[in-house]
Amino acid sequence: MGATGAGAVTAATVTPRWRRRLRPYLLATPAVLLCAGILYPFFVGVAYTVYNFSDANREPSFVGLNNFADILGSDTLWHSARVTVAFAVAATTVETVLGVGVALLLHRSSLLGRLLERLLIVPLMVAPIIAAIMWKLILLPEVGWVRPILAAVGVHGYRGTDGAGAAFFWSVVVDAWLYTPFVAILALAGLRSLPRSPFEAAAVDGANWWLTFRRLTLPMLWPYVLVAVIFRFMDCLKVFDIIYGLTAGGPGDATTTLQINAYLEAITYARYSRGMTFMLILWVVVYAISFVLVRYLSRVQNRAAGVSIGTPASAPTGASPSTAARAEVG
Repeated sequence: MGATGAGAVTAATVTPRWRRRLRPYLLATPAVLLCAGILYPFFVGVAYTVYNFSDANREPSFVGLNNFADILGSDTLWHSARVTVAFAVAATTVETVLGVGVALLLHRSSLLGRLLERLLIVPLMVAPIIAAIMWKLILLPEVGWVRPILAAVGVHGYRGTDGAGAAFFWSVVVDAWLYTPFVAILALAGLRSLPRSPFEAAAVDGANWWLTFRRLTLPMLWPYVLVAVIFRFMDCLKVFDIIYGLTAGGPGDATTTLQINAYLEAITYARYSRGMTFMLILWVVVYAISFVLVRYLSRVQNRAAGVSIGTPASAPTGASPSTAARAEVG
């Protein structure tokens, strides 16, 4: 009877063949639906670029690549492209330098460092558009906080974001205020994952802080920093909320990026096809740059793997981690 009961239980727990065949499709269904939800609007937007669809033309006709020819031949595109690249380079550079510097300071274990580490994530919890509006109020010449502070130190004639250079400068400042903590957190995680033995050997050999940082810390930390650079550079190329909330692309077109141009064309001027053409051009640029940077990241990671094992990039094979430092100290 025991054998019969065991056989009955086994027979009851056997999964039918049709359910086993159906299971992979059921598991893949959410991913397929997600891809469809992402790709459908993308391909609809691509289709818009070959028509002259706008609010004034509710029955669009096929125009082929005319939208691309008009936009690529206009000064508007190239001016906004220069603004976009300049902003991305400036913001990414400032955030990388400040982020790595903050990470190096927080890496020294102390009560103040642990407290500042907790406070570091506060800007990341603020929505970018809210941060832009908040900073816009702070920068107002009439009621903001910046003018009295500058006047107290003898700087007069403050006009907020009225000037082209000032608008660009403060846009970079707001972006750096928001996202420097992101770079610092990644760099701090990288610092805490580095092996200790190369630094101990360099200390025994008498290497100073700058030499240790340049020949050991930076080469091994560079893959982590590069990940942050890739994320921030791609995000800065697509920036919209910070600049639009702070300057709305002004004064004039001084801070008008590709994203803002696409918004103006599609939403403000109701020229939907031209707006989508701007966005598609931006997508191609971002995709091409990200592809190159990711390939470079792969090579850097392979090179850093050799450094972390104990062979710095500048030291000969088989040498100790502090060979280069010892050579300079000696």
